[in-house]
Parts: sequence; structure tokens; C-alpha cells
Amino acid sequence: MVQSLNTKSDLVMNATSHLGMADYGKIMVGDKGFEFYDDRDASNYIQIPWTEVRKVIVSVMFGGKWIPRYAIETKKNGTFSFSSRDPKKVLRAIRVYVKPDHIVRSLGFFEVIKRAFTKNPNKANKKKGRKNRKSKK
Repeated sequence: MVQSLNTKSDLVMNATSHLGMADYGKIMVGDKGFEFYDDRDASNYIQIPWTEVRKVIVSVMFGGKWIPRYAIETKKNGTFSFSSRDPKKVLRAIRVYVKPDHIVRSLGFFEVIKRAFTKNPNKANKKKGRKNRKSKK
């Protein structure tokens, strides 16, 4: 059996991990970190200490009325995406341990499209710098 990271759990709820194929299990928000345990396979688990969390990314739809999923971005191991029955309750529990300015809203569909077509000044400066380097040689 897996040893829990937490000494005290604030919230335990049914959830789904969207890492590869969807895995159904339980999430635990506690004093030491965020944990996910698979219902079927005891060796399939995710433990994220609060010191390792860079930010929590929340997908918000219909003006905040529906939160389909949220993701936890870590400092070393990438992003882990989850969904649960009551995501607002989970995010309120996470907000106790993660600073509220590290909980961000993800970009919507049209914001991603808009960003792709707008001119990025940083990209243009990098291209100009490359041309100048080639001409000097």
C-alpha cells in the first residue's frame, strides 16, 4: 500500500486524472500536498507536495458557472490535469495552501486563436537579431 504524503486531509473526493487515459479514483487535499489514488490499481497514484506546485490552471466556461477541469503545474514534473464532481470545493481547499495569485485562469478557445494571429514583438526582435548576426560573419 502507498504511504500518504499528508498527515491531515482537508478534502477527499471522487475525481478523474487526465494523464494519458482517464483514470478514476480519489483526490486528497491535505496539509502536505495534493494526492490522487486510482480506484483499480493501487500502484497508480500521483503525489504533489505544495512546495513543488508552480501554479494551478483552471479551465472556466460560461462566465465561471462551470469548471470542467483544472491542472496543477509543477516545478519539475510538468502538468497534471484533473476533474472532479465539485471542482469549486477542491479549488477552495487548494487555495488555503497555494497563493491565490498562483491560481490562474486558462485561455479560452478564441483567446488562443487571437494570440496566434496577433503580432508578437519579441519574436520579431529575435528574427532581426539572427539576421544581424549572419550579416556580420
